[in-house]
Amino acid sequence: MTPPNPSLSQSGTKPSLTYFHGVILVIMAGVFWSTMGIGIRLIEEANVWQILFYRSLSLSCFLFVVIGFRSKYQPIKTIAKSGIAGVAGGLGLVVAFSGGVYSIQTTTVANAMFLFASAPFFAAILGRILLREKVRTGTWIAIVIALTGIAIMVRQGISAGHLEGNVSALLSALGFAIFTIALRWKKLTDMLPAVFLAGVFTAAICALICMSKGYSFSLPTNDVAIAVSMGMFQVGLGLVIYTIGSTVVPAVELTLLSMTEVLLGPVWVWLFMSETVSTNTLVGGGIVLLAIVWNALTGLRRKPVPVL
Repeated sequence: MTPPNPSLSQSGTKPSLTYFHGVILVIMAGVFWSTMGIGIRLIEEANVWQILFYRSLSLSCFLFVVIGFRSKYQPIKTIAKSGIAGVAGGLGLVVAFSGGVYSIQTTTVANAMFLFASAPFFAAILGRILLREKVRTGTWIAIVIALTGIAIMVRQGISAGHLEGNVSALLSALGFAIFTIALRWKKLTDMLPAVFLAGVFTAAICALICMSKGYSFSLPTNDVAIAVSMGMFQVGLGLVIYTIGSTVVPAVELTLLSMTEVLLGPVWVWLFMSETVSTNTLVGGGIVLLAIVWNALTGLRRKPVPVL
């Protein structure tokens, strides 16, 4: 889960962290997020809706406590302030969460992770269409490069019978992009309330789907424990430490540092689950990562607009 424009997570207060500590926190956030693949691979019986129900429930409970602590014990007021943008962003994350889990269940972790990484480019396009935001020439070049890599991976998915998984991963990236645009739309300065709402929405929707399909809420202890841990630590704690770290690390550097999620995700399942990666996935994923690096580096060369 690579968050949107990092500046949105800043509180505006003077940071008490050093730049070095911020870098460590952002890298660690990427490490937490990268464990989703191995977590889902360790699930024994639960399907996507059952996993998401318990993961989202634990995520919401965890973030409610965190938001309460950060807001001096006024979590409801803080969540309500997110308004329609928080609701829209939360709904976007419902798509992101659902597509993310389903894609990892139906394609390789490497394929899913590399396709998740395309979210910033979807956000750039949606921002141009919906918010009339200017897209840098360097970003347009990066989008074209990324599309080449995506095409290679999707083609590989079709030949390997993983088309549904690849499409789900792209839908997940689109959901994260919608989340990004919703926050930029109303210039929300804190992403945690919107993620809390996403957890509530996802848990409610998954509960309805499970009841309508006859899926039991009674699962093996292993599956429930893994899903709950993913909600609290893989998503929740990763997001919290990223939010803290982003207050002292420039936005373009955050893009590069959080790539630990994409790079480490396939490594964990290779080390512990012996899941291999195809040549086309490596080539296509490498091209997507190249596009991300290009976009970040060209952004570094931009000079800030002087304050008059």
